[in-house]
Amino acid sequence: MEERNRRRCIRSIVADRGVIMKAVSTRRAFLGLLAPVAAASAAELREPTDRFYEGYIGNLIRRLASRPNFLLIDAADGLRARVRGGELFVEERRARREPPDGLIHHWEGAVFVPKVKLAEVIRFVQDYDSHKKVYAPEVVASQTLERKGDDFRVRLRLLKKQILTVVLETEHKVTYRKVDEAKWESISRSTKVTEVDDAGKAKEKELPPGTGNGFVWKLDSFWRFLEGDGGVYLECTSVSLSRDVPFGMGRVIRPIIEELPADSLRNMLAKTRQALRR
Repeated sequence: MEERNRRRCIRSIVADRGVIMKAVSTRRAFLGLLAPVAAASAAELREPTDRFYEGYIGNLIRRLASRPNFLLIDAADGLRARVRGGELFVEERRARREPPDGLIHHWEGAVFVPKVKLAEVIRFVQDYDSHKKVYAPEVVASQTLERKGDDFRVRLRLLKKQILTVVLETEHKVTYRKVDEAKWESISRSTKVTEVDDAGKAKEKELPPGTGNGFVWKLDSFWRFLEGDGGVYLECTSVSLSRDVPFGMGRVIRPIIEELPADSLRNMLAKTRQALRR
């Protein structure tokens, strides 16, 4: 009996050691996965990349100005009804051509908030000092730096987390325009996007613009607000610029770069709807 118990004890120790070694092996594999990310993290925004992106934004602004429908969701049969029914719509609009050494991320999204008025929605979205509470944890800090009527200059500190965690210090020029009693629109252009090393620590340091990991170099959005059907439709065109995917790093880098814009837009639309429905 004692010999049997001794053997059981030995088997148990061996099994536990196997679990521990497997956990160590998994940790090593994960760290090994991150090692090439760190090695390939350095990127720099080049002038041809920036120029291409600005041309893309200029064409987009012209297309939006000449659109036949105020809401883009009205261009697809049944989509407005789906959004009115509660769907949080987010869909990618891929650029036909990519900039040299960069990627453009273009997404459309829309939600419907019942039982609210347009004036209430506009007051809410223009209250940038409160965005850090509404959109936490992605928005770490928010502040209205300057306001002249419906023109704003705002500061946002953003936390982007997708395998790696990146903190961005950003500033934006935002212009709102009242189209008529039932419609408003806005354009938000980033004027500063810098990565922050050691954020929140004594040795915190902002990197020069256009350097760092390169997961976000530019961050722009174009909003439409329409009151109707017993509530307000909020529709956003989100466009951002990032580094391209280094050769051989697609499996590691691509999810970080491509999923960040979509996740950010979904979270923003969902939290906006949630806050306005309280």
